[in-house]
Amino acid sequence: MLCTRSKFHLLLSYDKKMPSTTENKIIYGLKLDWLTARFNTHRSTILIIVLSLIISGIFLSSGGSIFAVVAIIFLVLAVMITLYRVDWGFILFIGMVLIFDQFPPRGYGITIIGTEYFGNLKSLPLFSKIDAAVLNPLELQLLLIGTVWIVMIVLGKNVQLNRVPVWFTALLFFGWLIISAIYGLARGGDFLPALWELRALFYMGVIYFFIPQIIQSREQLRLLIWVVIGALAFKAMQGGIRAVRLGFSFGSRTELTNHEDPLFFVSLFILLFGMILFRSDDKQKKILYWLLLPMLGIFILSQRRATYAALGFSLITFMILLPKIQRAKLLKKMFPVAIAGVLYLAIFWNSESSIALPAQLVKSSISSDHETAGDRYYSNLYRDFENYNLAQTVKRSPVIGIGFGNKYDQPIALPKIPFPLRDYIPHNEIYWLIVKMGVIGFFLFWLFINSYVMSATYTFMRLKDPYLKAICAVAIIAIVGQIVVSFVDLQLTFYRNMVYLGMIMGLLSTIERLDTTESSTKILKQLSDK
Repeated sequence: MLCTRSKFHLLLSYDKKMPSTTENKIIYGLKLDWLTARFNTHRSTILIIVLSLIISGIFLSSGGSIFAVVAIIFLVLAVMITLYRVDWGFILFIGMVLIFDQFPPRGYGITIIGTEYFGNLKSLPLFSKIDAAVLNPLELQLLLIGTVWIVMIVLGKNVQLNRVPVWFTALLFFGWLIISAIYGLARGGDFLPALWELRALFYMGVIYFFIPQIIQSREQLRLLIWVVIGALAFKAMQGGIRAVRLGFSFGSRTELTNHEDPLFFVSLFILLFGMILFRSDDKQKKILYWLLLPMLGIFILSQRRATYAALGFSLITFMILLPKIQRAKLLKKMFPVAIAGVLYLAIFWNSESSIALPAQLVKSSISSDHETAGDRYYSNLYRDFENYNLAQTVKRSPVIGIGFGNKYDQPIALPKIPFPLRDYIPHNEIYWLIVKMGVIGFFLFWLFINSYVMSATYTFMRLKDPYLKAICAVAIIAIVGQIVVSFVDLQLTFYRNMVYLGMIMGLLSTIERLDTTESSTKILKQLSDK
């Protein structure tokens, strides 16, 4: 067999003798293909060498950080996806926020991923000497999406601007947040604590605005919900791996997942119940059926008392939203579950076994004495002290609050806990709002929330499409769950919570528009058929 080089010389010699025939054209084509293949091989080799040098440089300059290398590679992919399709880039952003861990439970080692995504760049070895590196990767990715979207508008691309739900009350609330931040810093507040206090709420505002502008078609909406389901299924699997590794014996551990993950699971429970009751045939319902028991198991094992309460209030709210007939169906299905729950509590109320863990969490939540509440007694007492301190702080500045970046008063000195912002951010973040923003800001917060719930409820009652109706129910109930949790367990300042809440609330405009457009299309089609 002739080598490649011999073949090439043979082709050249034939070329001089052969006339301009079909065979000659074939030979020229073979020569061209061979040259192209050689060029592509050299180009690929050069590209591999350059990438290897870049990765090696990043690895060395970051002090041997594997995360830095992976982060840079992923950053390049995220940029390429966002430039290709801004909606895909946005949905990727939502998926990353839900998959990564901002405040992971302590002691779970290798099952914790992506905490660096929420931390300031300055905390990474590569940027440790840059004082201005106070942005985090989440913000950089969000900034990229916003920049691409604005450039598309400037270039005259087909960008449709859509209405933001209850935009006026939202503008009032977020505007007062800015005023409270400026006021707090002007009266001597610290910038970094103020930044940590405000970041999550402003993420919510940005996402709340962006969702109607980017998620506009049913295909985009379904892809977004698929990503949410996939990300939360991953978090359930993550919790399951931890539980198995511990042999389902948690000892002194008081958490299994991120604090916010069980709250996200509640929204998927409501989505499934809505799809069942409204008779949606979407494939997502089948997947949620399969995920229900694993997620419910991790929800229970996560030991978050606040999310137990959030689930209860969410179910009550869901029943209130339902028409009479569907409410009766849900009550009929829930009645055996409620009876089983009461029997479980009665049997395991005083048990110390592992299977009695949920019963003990419920017991400690409603008991105030040390003997009954057990180890949770001190947690409850700490929160009571915090609430008293917050009430005393409000008395000092009731109208406009103390502003962000300032510590709340502590007439009762609080013990040290492993939370660096404990003097700025209490567990009860509903009271925290009135402390920081005063009566004015507190009123504007509830004006925004209540106006949204009223608007969403009105939309829910008018919707015809079962899939859209189920998502609308989730948008309403997600607010209820977040408010319940934030009374006792932070989470208004958690990045993942506020991104998720802003996303689900912002979908209201998309849901309304899709339902109206698709209903009109069906009517026109029926008329044309006649």
